Amino acid sequence: MSGIANQEYDLSCVPYNDGPRWYVMRDLTRTNAKMPAYKMLEGMVSKVFTPMTWKVVKVKGKGKRVQVPFMHDLLFVYDRRKNIDPIVERIGTFQYRYLRGTYRVPMTVREADMNRFMQAVEMSDDPKYYSPNEITPAMVGRSVRIIGGPLDGYEGRLQKLQGSRTKRLLVELPGLITAAVEVCPEYIELV
Repeated sequence: MSGIANQEYDLSCVPYNDGPRWYVMRDLTRTNAKMPAYKMLEGMVSKVFTPMTWKVVKVKGKGKRVQVPFMHDLLFVYDRRKNIDPIVERIGTFQYRYLRGTYRVPMTVREADMNRFMQAVEMSDDPKYYSPNEITPAMVGRSVRIIGGPLDGYEGRLQKLQGSRTKRLLVELPGLITAAVEVCPEYIELV
């Protein structure tokens, strides 16, 4: 698996003085924390992205629909490593995710791949997220290319859902997270 991940993403050792990159980070605060890392980091780093999903939460006895992180401990930070390191040292619940089998080599995602994932998620009103172990072969459908619309040029596989009228394209960051975003059937071309 790690061989595939190294080919897909630039998960190599990152020089300290290198330019900004998308780092894969961990937030070890509790899920009900008032200041999770994605809120705390706003203004401290260039960009922060965490996949959000809608959830109904009881507030003062009433149900309220709020956006919460899909995986509380997963977030992506775009900045230089020399800017992130002091924050990691200062905040004990904020950490890099490291590559397996290496000594303190942080995981990074290529900028083009991260932008593609974020654009697909932001274009969808209700993206569905899946962790790598939730994706089964039965869920993965035909290979397609999107022609036109906001996701023009995207290639991937359709999600198979029994009895569903909506078509969803699976957009993934291998080994990290997969998003299923809704696509209009007229934009779909089989590959």
